[in-house]
Amino acid sequence: MAKVKSVLLKRKSNTNKADYGHVFVIAGSLGLTGAAYLSAQAALLSGSGLVTLGLAKSLNTILARKLVEVMTRPLPETKEQSLSLKAFSQIKSFIKARKINVLAIGPGLSQHNQTQALVRKIVSEIDLPMVVDADALNALPGRLGLLRGKVITPHPGEMSRLLGISVREIQKKRKYIAKIVADKYNVVVVLKGHKTVVAAADKKAYVNNTGNPGMATAGCGDVLTGMIASFIGQGIEPFEAAKTAVYLHGAAGDMVAKEVGQTSLKATDLLNKIHKAILFLVPRR
Repeated sequence: MAKVKSVLLKRKSNTNKADYGHVFVIAGSLGLTGAAYLSAQAALLSGSGLVTLGLAKSLNTILARKLVEVMTRPLPETKEQSLSLKAFSQIKSFIKARKINVLAIGPGLSQHNQTQALVRKIVSEIDLPMVVDADALNALPGRLGLLRGKVITPHPGEMSRLLGISVREIQKKRKYIAKIVADKYNVVVVLKGHKTVVAAADKKAYVNNTGNPGMATAGCGDVLTGMIASFIGQGIEPFEAAKTAVYLHGAAGDMVAKEVGQTSLKATDLLNKIHKAILFLVPRR
């Protein structure tokens, strides 16, 4: 991870926030605002200069109060308070106007049919580095070809739905399946779980050795999505960004487990340890 270390150290005296990437997180719906918070905050804490959260307009007040340093972009919504297909034109215009570097989409979006249609339109029509997670993946079974060039972060259940095979089969051949999908569809695959696998076309798959069972709790995957997007926005190549984020995410989880144990570990605890994990990889000069 030598190249990653050098990128994370590049903070010149004559610099500004635009030099460290602008991440646009599209996430959240009624009852699932926590996922949006975790992803956006993780991107900020991983070094992004700017982070904007795009969300259903009626949820803006809730998250704007909580995300002090993250900007919010209220967008058209469905009656069920999830993002509407009508949000697409505003999302596209915002990306162009604000010079977005990377998009993270999926945490807590819901599986509303309008929201799923929006996901498919974004993934197929917006040419931008992208981390696709959670409900965004749930909108794409049978449409894996749309994901070329992107990073996908499925847990075994989501991978099962994407491929139409059983979770049991996936768990038996985690590394093999991740690599097959990466090669066939030219995506970076982050297959989450015990010993998370990161695979990319024409590269040796990486099997992570940090993390612990306490991280099998709601929200930890949302934190990882924000971290990967942040590192891509800072200029790290997607495969390296994914490997680095997975390693640091697990390391943060291990730090938390040492303090509170695995049983009580929660996703917000990971946020509070991202800085220590990064300092462990890249010590202060």
